[in-house]
Amino acid sequence: MKRGLLLFVICFTIASSTAQALSWAYKFVVWEGGVYEVTDEVVAASDIGKKIGKVKRMANDRTGAYYGDASNYYKKGTKYYAIKGIDSVDAIAVEEQQEKWVKAKYLHEAPFHWTDILPYIVLGISAFVLFIYLSLRYASKKEGENHEKN
Repeated sequence: MKRGLLLFVICFTIASSTAQALSWAYKFVVWEGGVYEVTDEVVAASDIGKKIGKVKRMANDRTGAYYGDASNYYKKGTKYYAIKGIDSVDAIAVEEQQEKWVKAKYLHEAPFHWTDILPYIVLGISAFVLFIYLSLRYASKKEGENHEKN
């Protein structure tokens, strides 16, 4: 009985620890809060505008989570470009290989992640610390002036 139970626990542990990966429905990149589905449509070099961003992190293949400038297919460092004559809100170019770009069309807004507001949190904390510093400095200056008068 104990051996059977031990064997069951070992088999359950091994079976539950195997890695599972998501199967993505399409290739995508995320840029400035928008998810862009990458198409097979090649963009001519003459239509490539300025560089507007790059992949900074990979989407999690196990949970499906992603945030910031991410991709489920392209490696970190893959560059995004504006396409001449097309608003970047509608479509961007992704450098698939050196000197080969494909169009990525806007699909939907990316899911919210707390790091989206991180710059505002840091700015708020910095402003608060600066306010406290200046208040203390002003108070000590006033105290020094009052002390000199007495």
